[in-house]
Amino acid sequence: MSTKFFTNTEEKTIFQKFKGILENMKDVYAFHAVVGYFRSSGYFALQPYLKEIKDIKILVGINVDQMFADAQKKRLLYFGDEQKTKEEFLNWFIQDLKEAKYSQEVEEGILDFIQDVIDGRIQVRAHNSKAIHAKFYLFLPQNHSEHTDGWVIMGSSNLTEAGLGIKKSPNYELNIALKDYDDVEFTKTEFQKLWEQSTTILPADIQDFKKKTHIGQAFTPFEIYLKLLIEYFGNNIDYDPDTVGDLPKTYKKLSYQVDAVNQGFQMLMEHNGFFLADVVGLGKTIVASMIAKRFLIANGSLNTKILVVYPPALEKNWKSTFRMFGIDRHTKFITNGRLEKIVNGEDLNYWAKEDYDLILVDEAHKYRNHTSQSFGLLQRICKAPRNGEGLVKGKNKKIILISATPLNNRPQDLYYQLLLFQDARRSTLPVTNLQSFFGPIIREYRELMRDDEPNINQIREIYNTIREKVISQITVRRTRRDLTNYPKYIDDLKEQGIIFPEIAPLKTVEYNLDTKLSKLFYHTVFYLTDEDKISYFRYQAIRFLNEELQDTYYDQAVLISKSLAGIMKTLMIKRLESSFHAFKITLNNLLVSTQRMIKMFENDKVLIAPDLNINELIEKGFSMEEIEELIIQLSTENPKNNIFKAEDFEPEFLMGLKKDEMLLRELHDEWKLVKEDPKIDKLFQALENELLNKDKNPTGQLIIFTESNDTADYLAEKLEAYKGNGVLKISSANRNKIFETIQANFDANYTGKRKDDYQILITTDVLAEGVNLHRANVLVNYDTPWNATRLMQRIGRINRIGSVASVVYNYIFYPSQHGDEEIKLYKNALIKLQGFHSAYGEDTQVFTHEELVEQFELFKEGMPDEEDKRLLYLRFIREFKDTNPKEFKRIKNFPLKARTARKNKNVNTEDSKDTTLIFLKSPYKMEFYSVNKDNEVKALTFLEAVEQFEAKAAEQGYDIPPVHFENVQAALAEFDKDFLGSTTETVTTTDKADAISAQAKKFMRDFKSITRKTDTKKACEALLNLIDKGTYTPLPNEIRKLKRQLDKKTISYGQADNLIVAIAQKYDAFNNGEDEDSLQVEIDLNVTPEIVITETFID
Repeated sequence: MSTKFFTNTEEKTIFQKFKGILENMKDVYAFHAVVGYFRSSGYFALQPYLKEIKDIKILVGINVDQMFADAQKKRLLYFGDEQKTKEEFLNWFIQDLKEAKYSQEVEEGILDFIQDVIDGRIQVRAHNSKAIHAKFYLFLPQNHSEHTDGWVIMGSSNLTEAGLGIKKSPNYELNIALKDYDDVEFTKTEFQKLWEQSTTILPADIQDFKKKTHIGQAFTPFEIYLKLLIEYFGNNIDYDPDTVGDLPKTYKKLSYQVDAVNQGFQMLMEHNGFFLADVVGLGKTIVASMIAKRFLIANGSLNTKILVVYPPALEKNWKSTFRMFGIDRHTKFITNGRLEKIVNGEDLNYWAKEDYDLILVDEAHKYRNHTSQSFGLLQRICKAPRNGEGLVKGKNKKIILISATPLNNRPQDLYYQLLLFQDARRSTLPVTNLQSFFGPIIREYRELMRDDEPNINQIREIYNTIREKVISQITVRRTRRDLTNYPKYIDDLKEQGIIFPEIAPLKTVEYNLDTKLSKLFYHTVFYLTDEDKISYFRYQAIRFLNEELQDTYYDQAVLISKSLAGIMKTLMIKRLESSFHAFKITLNNLLVSTQRMIKMFENDKVLIAPDLNINELIEKGFSMEEIEELIIQLSTENPKNNIFKAEDFEPEFLMGLKKDEMLLRELHDEWKLVKEDPKIDKLFQALENELLNKDKNPTGQLIIFTESNDTADYLAEKLEAYKGNGVLKISSANRNKIFETIQANFDANYTGKRKDDYQILITTDVLAEGVNLHRANVLVNYDTPWNATRLMQRIGRINRIGSVASVVYNYIFYPSQHGDEEIKLYKNALIKLQGFHSAYGEDTQVFTHEELVEQFELFKEGMPDEEDKRLLYLRFIREFKDTNPKEFKRIKNFPLKARTARKNKNVNTEDSKDTTLIFLKSPYKMEFYSVNKDNEVKALTFLEAVEQFEAKAAEQGYDIPPVHFENVQAALAEFDKDFLGSTTETVTTTDKADAISAQAKKFMRDFKSITRKTDTKKACEALLNLIDKGTYTPLPNEIRKLKRQLDKKTISYGQADNLIVAIAQKYDAFNNGEDEDSLQVEIDLNVTPEIVITETFID
């Protein structure tokens, strides 16, 4: 192999050759270099070997092509512009410092280089008339001749770490070393020509360049604090009312709505979706319509198709609002129960699912259950790649999820709603792998729910983590209290004449049972919950089928049966809590259905039909023969609907049914004798004493909510007898028929003729959403819903803009201690509501005084009415910009790596002493860290970081200590570890979803290797990609079911071939390629984060 060539592989690096020449060549006098790129990191490596060299000249090629193009645009001839050349060199110099390793050694080397230029030891020039692509290096004696040494190395290497071959992953280069006199002399002459044509970078220029970098400036702690706010809030600092386009004449551009539009639109572009979660009454429909219009303008009106999904009750509101905004002709509207019309593609009133560009989903919390059919349908619509050719590029649709209560029960509510616009393992959020992030949190939450006593602090910690890592990135939410603490927002409210009603402290109502009733209550709860008593065998039939029939017809028969029995147990206790009347009805229904199943055994025909309500059919008068015929018809479509013989079941099933029947009959007979009702007596007492008191209730109107329709009927009957006329009872059966009546009597915003026919409204949760009831200002929760955030939705019906009364009262009947010991309703409600408060913030307590609304960490403690801390900092930097525009611009233009040191006496928290604070960001995420003197790294939330960075304008900065560099390197290492950990394809949590995904992927790989069909192989590959990213939540389960069918030999391999292709088509797997414009670029695992700002506390 020729020794003249150097490729930067093994020991053949250009650096080794340079070192050899400089150490061994006699009388080296000059080092001349012509390079396309020069990095101080490369010079720094050679610096020790250049100390004795007298003549060092470096000629740098700059981007002449760009400068020539800029001149042409201005119709000018380009002759080489010295000032532009120096500016281009300055850009290089700043970029060099930005990319150089952050260490004391490197910075000292850069300073040495600058000093060498100032002292004249090094001369630097930039060529401004030719695009220099050549790279060559000359090593010369003072007088070069045929009789003296001299070297030229030329090829592809720039004077950088990578070019020299000393970087961990060096570039592949091809260079040749020549020492023949003619070769060296020729390049020496060429160098001289180029040198004379170039612009001299003077020592004064270098001094000016230095001042524009972090090593040439001193920063105060206050400036560092402002730079943090500017970088963090970015475009949200700019309030631009024109971004929302023209509004209907009846609407005004309100600053709080414009802010929401700007923030939401930015999230839409960055993350393909966001939650619009402002509390009720702030105009979420208007804000969503404004964002839709802005997207229409951005994407091009001719190319944009919008879909709005909503509950039926909100149809009129959405259609009229979009009509006023002039965007209805670009939009299709569909109720949330009709999504199959779009997915099936058979309804010509709707565009194909791939045609939509923007999807708005109202009451999005209804899609928190990932196993529901509606979730699956909506996810397929949202994730189907766009067909559109709009100005907003990319295959991903944009999704707006609208709900005042996105979190209903548990952390997975948020997780699965997120998956409507994010992939589980390839998200655009700082948390790249959502599945591995939520897995441990979900397990911790489950453990918490098993505890006898709720640990509020643990709940807050769980949701604080979710809020900072996930919610804050993709949520726009303001409470009314936020609005009343921001001057611009206050002006908006005054201009509209809006006054929010005050919310009185929560009123609790507890009722007691006498000795006899108490004894029966305990006895009943014991029978309903003890393992040795009622076991709800009526709902466990498939569990006791013989094993062969179970395997043939029902997956997970034992699990499903136990789950149904558990649900029935909870339902019975909740009915007992709701009202004795509702409990008696449900108890009788359970007794009758159990007796009917025993009768089926006697007739040797046991009917199991999940697609039919057999008891309802019997009540309607259907004969057993007619029901059997229906089941036979259904069984051809779904074999789970079937008729079995008594011998198909284990003997203990009939024994269990008979035992249940005996115990249920005993309870039924005992409760039949109960006539008293202390709970409704307590309600009547409250009506007399305070609920209808004119001082509290000026309109005399009252809203009563209950979960049970039977309880609602009972209350309506009793209150009509008590009060006479004026009682209106609403349920799902009559809501739509008399909706106008509800509005005319109870909606303060009703534009038609008001009526006063009804004073008391009794309703199930069918009116908890999508209706105004704010002519009333007193609300009674007669029972506690299992989904406790319903309480927030209920109070939102009367706590609205335009409320007639100035104060809103919220009464709640607590569950009795007797029943609550069994179903933990109080604890569950408290945990769920506290979780919501901690994740999102809320205006007031809605269930118990134990809710820690006032300690929610997003709120600034000690301020009137608790202001959102983020809003506080945003307001501060906006006001600073308005009052100090020049200073704002100066600080905004600070270079990266700006830093300072502060005295420990100025710390805002004790945790800050002797620590370094670091703010890092990359194209994928931003992080804040605190590193102590032992180099231990702690990740900080934005609020924790900004609190520690916060400083007064007069505070002095100091020189950074040597430990500062070690601390920053530790933070960079932690960033890499976090980033690589979140982007790894291997999910390390032990969640069931992970295991199912792993099984599905293995099956796809295995099937791909054995099938002979090309289409199936392609389908397997495409489905593997979707499973790997976590794009469609139900997909791994569907693959697993197919595998089970194949294992049980209920389908053949040929059928499996066809089913796999069908599944791939169902989930648009063949069309789900990477975005043409690289919007879903593979994550670069070698990404280096930018060091935005740092500061170290010292004694």
